Amino acid sequence: QVQLVESGGGSVQSGGSLRLSCATSGFSGRLRCLGWFRQSGNKGRQGVATVDGDGEVRLYAEAVKGRFTASLNSDANTLYLQMNNLKPEDSGMYYCAANGGTYCYPSHLTDPTNYELWGQGTRVTVSS
Repeated sequence: QVQLVESGGGSVQSGGSLRLSCATSGFSGRLRCLGWFRQSGNKGRQGVATVDGDGEVRLYAEAVKGRFTASLNSDANTLYLQMNNLKPEDSGMYYCAANGGTYCYPSHLTDPTNYELWGQGTRVTVSS
């Protein structure tokens, strides 16, 4: 059974840090593009970062550049999102997503329909 399981969410004050993890399992092929999305209020899922299956190419949303770092541990089949200098507007449910068909294109950062697999999400709350 293919699974993506996020963890690491929580509540922090503005300026704090959190590290999210996304453990992948059960995928028979090679994951070629992985991404982090977040959702808050009535907004749709917004892309935060993408990492290709080699862990080399990473794209970030403008709102998080310089503060968030996405990485991939291929041996552990785990995707990470290190979030520093958190702001209240970073609050929301964070989801990891995976695509086994293609490597990441810029559209993978903006369009969640590019992904086949999703985790259940982990909540991040940043207070001012």
